[in-house]
Amino acid sequence: MDQPTVGILHPGSMGAAVAACAATNAAAVLWCETGRSTASAARAARFGLTPVAELAELLDRSDIVISLCPPAAAEDLARDVAGHRFAGVYVEANAINPVRTQRIAALLAPDATVVDGGVVGSPPVGRKTPTLYLSGPAAATAPIEALFADTAVQTSVLGTEVGKASALKLSYASFQKTSRVLVALAVGIAREHGVDQELIEVASKRTDSYLSEPQYVAKTAARAWRWGPELEEAADALAAAGLPPEMLRAAASTLARWNDAKDNSELTLTDALERLAQP
Repeated sequence: MDQPTVGILHPGSMGAAVAACAATNAAAVLWCETGRSTASAARAARFGLTPVAELAELLDRSDIVISLCPPAAAEDLARDVAGHRFAGVYVEANAINPVRTQRIAALLAPDATVVDGGVVGSPPVGRKTPTLYLSGPAAATAPIEALFADTAVQTSVLGTEVGKASALKLSYASFQKTSRVLVALAVGIAREHGVDQELIEVASKRTDSYLSEPQYVAKTAARAWRWGPELEEAADALAAAGLPPEMLRAAASTLARWNDAKDNSELTLTDALERLAQP
């Protein structure tokens, strides 16, 4: 499709930046302002997105809709879209397990064509270049590739089976995010015994060790409200595959201790470790 109109659900830090990249090759990128926060409105304005008053208008005008929201809201959002009989391409790009993605595809059929998506990497700002992995019908993935051509969002098609992109996203997230949690626990033990600097020195001798980046613990704490549900999704995927989910559920439980630090950019390593020590 030539110069499609795109709808973004909803413009969070990742969604707004991805939508801004899509605007390079789109006629317009729309977002629905009803029920959204002032922070969302400011973010959407900063990235040049076009507001509409109602979800129905966004769906009526959009050829492609990209869903990027907290994992827990993915199915409710898809259900709202299905209620409006959206008939375009729906990119389910949330960090949810493959079974839920397939359930959403069934929910939106036969009106919409669902493309499974998974974003790996940081939001595409400041020279960051995340990859949007895609799986689904070739006729639907091709327009998404064209939409992000020559932008900071790279695309990679994994095949036609809905669920593959979600599986890759959660496979990576289960390692990456759990590793960050393990760093917090390791540094916490070391600091309790006054050997945290020695721990960092040991870890620094190894290549690409998260233990050599303890400053990232504070960022982990600020993102815990999002990361915890992602790890729960990954745990569900492990259980469905007959693999033990307990480690990821334990990591999600650890992250929950930081839920009140949501998006706190002022948090320090000491603050994060003190919060982690609270029951």
